[in-house]
Amino acid sequence: MNQSEMLASYRGDPMLMGIGASLLCIGLVAIASASIEYGDFHFGNPWHHTTRHALYLALGVAAGAITYMTPTQTLKQFSPWLLFLAFALLILVLMPGIGREVNGAQRWLPLGPLTFQPSEFAKFALLLYVAGYLVRQEASVRHQWQGLAKLVGILAIVAVLLLAEPDFGATVIAVGMVVGMMFVAGAKLQYIGAMLIAVGMALVALVISAPYRLQRLTAYQNPWDDPFGSGFQLVQSLIAFGRGEWFGVGLGNSVQKLFYLPEAHTDFVFSIWAEETGLVGAFALIMLFVSLVARILRTAWRVAALDHHYEAYVCFGAALMFAGQVFINMGASSGLLPTKGLTLPFVSYGGSSLIMNCALLGIILRISGQHLFDKPPLSTRKRRQRA
Repeated sequence: MNQSEMLASYRGDPMLMGIGASLLCIGLVAIASASIEYGDFHFGNPWHHTTRHALYLALGVAAGAITYMTPTQTLKQFSPWLLFLAFALLILVLMPGIGREVNGAQRWLPLGPLTFQPSEFAKFALLLYVAGYLVRQEASVRHQWQGLAKLVGILAIVAVLLLAEPDFGATVIAVGMVVGMMFVAGAKLQYIGAMLIAVGMALVALVISAPYRLQRLTAYQNPWDDPFGSGFQLVQSLIAFGRGEWFGVGLGNSVQKLFYLPEAHTDFVFSIWAEETGLVGAFALIMLFVSLVARILRTAWRVAALDHHYEAYVCFGAALMFAGQVFINMGASSGLLPTKGLTLPFVSYGGSSLIMNCALLGIILRISGQHLFDKPPLSTRKRRQRA
């Protein structure tokens, strides 16, 4: 590798970096617009949330720079310790007097003027650990159910701790991400099918056992039956989509953010964005996310062809996590899915989510640049020539 290639190899994927930067900029603009009245009413400062989001954005860029400079082998080596730390934080947040409760959910750890959400770190740590486990136990995972047993046990512990907060949305993302990574790793379909059936039965039991979850599940099917009760949020969100029409009402001109749509800068920021920028702006944001996931998958396939399996699993897991969160958030906003407390990656207000997403993007950028000039193994090149 000559000097120019060495410099380029640590530049990462310019297109992926551009997509990430575009999403971060859109997020800052969307939060500034969606939260200005809410911040003025509750905190006496219209730029309260914008300032905090900008601070979290700076921390997120710093976290991304750190992970970008960290070798992937170091992440692989320390992933069990990161998972252990995630377990400790998930237990700590449930302790009375330590975790902060908001709207009936105890998900946040206060850190002075800021707060931290352990579930976001848990998803990040779980992703890195599962990628390493699938490499270490490759043969066992593909051919023996015992190879998946330990992984399923770890996932069950994480799911139980998340549901205790409760954080149903994060649980769905964690389970979907791990199951998807198992499938990519070549686990037998009957094992994955049995696991999905068990998870599905558990989720149904959880929904039935909690009246508010059952109410959410049924309310989204026809929110107009109870527009001022269980269907209120979705009705206001759909009104926002309708007001946006083709080109929107203009940035800052949303009506639904004027306390019609509760806390519009968090889970329903996409609704306000669609109202202010219309179908054109909403479609552009969707295409940015599609491009982000497609670019990550491209990186995953490329490094998989180079037999860098750990890096490939990390990229596949990241693509599944980002795609799942985007689909659930936008689906809940548009009435396609029941409402869930999941942020829109890089866009919604939420410091922990923003920081961990930036850290994960930094890892993917390093992977995309680190193996830019690697040549495929001889066996892979021969298969391509025969094809």
